Amino acid sequence: MTQPQYDVVAIGNAIVDVIAPADDAFLAQHALPKGGMQLIDAATADFLYSEMGAARETSGGSAANTLAGLAALGKSCGFIGQVADDQLGRIFTHDIRALGVDYRTPVSNGGIPTARCLVMVTPDAQRTMNTFLGASQHLPADAIDADMIRAGGILYLEGYLWDPEEPRQAMRSAIEMARAAGRKIAFTLSDGFVIERHRADFMDLINGGLIDILFSNEAEIQALAEVQGFEKAVAAIASKVPVLVSTRSEKGAIAIAGGERHEVYAAAVEEVIDTTGAGDLFAAGFLAAFVEGEDITQCLKLGAVCAAEIIAHYGARPEADLKALRAHSGL
Repeated sequence: MTQPQYDVVAIGNAIVDVIAPADDAFLAQHALPKGGMQLIDAATADFLYSEMGAARETSGGSAANTLAGLAALGKSCGFIGQVADDQLGRIFTHDIRALGVDYRTPVSNGGIPTARCLVMVTPDAQRTMNTFLGASQHLPADAIDADMIRAGGILYLEGYLWDPEEPRQAMRSAIEMARAAGRKIAFTLSDGFVIERHRADFMDLINGGLIDILFSNEAEIQALAEVQGFEKAVAAIASKVPVLVSTRSEKGAIAIAGGERHEVYAAAVEEVIDTTGAGDLFAAGFLAAFVEGEDITQCLKLGAVCAAEIIAHYGARPEADLKALRAHSGL
């Protein structure tokens, strides 16, 4: 097996986040599920955008956010995801390349605009996401860069992109490429609605030994295991994957690796402003330490540090120097 050129290669939605504050009354008025994520069509995206207050636009997408964190920690990364040849597509392309991430997926020529996620952040820092998947949901299998996949030490996949048929088949193809090259595969469950729709597929991947690192949160692992109770869910899934990671918000995070349990507290933060991207940046910190060969507890600790940085401000991309935060934390 050749030495990887990239620490992590990810496949995910190429999305621009549009983030604005909102109150509970706004969510109720527009029947938006607080703290959740729902898929919307282009017309609904246009309507909600017109109803939102003053907003800021930042490049996003779950896996892309994770790569932003990894790149900030000095890791070599590649990204595969599709945008359109429009203003938001150009914003996304500029931003991810400016981070030092290798991004060369051809733009879509199907006339469908670049994906966007309209994020309403309530005063309690909960984020309610409304996602128009646009061009990203039509990522074809022939857009998968086989050389990039084979050159990545870890292939990181986001569950959000499993929903549409085309990228689902593209990711299945990428899994085969990565496995044939002897690479590890990490998968994030993303959201309960994704699990509800594709639980059988996810369990097939897990039971088939195709997932090396599984990322989840407290609700997602219970949905995957189809049991009530966090500990019961962890017990049901942990033996099926080499590394199971589950975040628990203010309660910290746990990982089960080789039958051994590791647990850390949440990193301290003065004020929680916006939880958008917390799980994405936790995965970034965990994977950065993992590719360095650190023990699992250290991986969790760095994940917690990165998650704390992201919830202290609006947006899902780090603003502070993650290398400096890591050094200050003694990690």
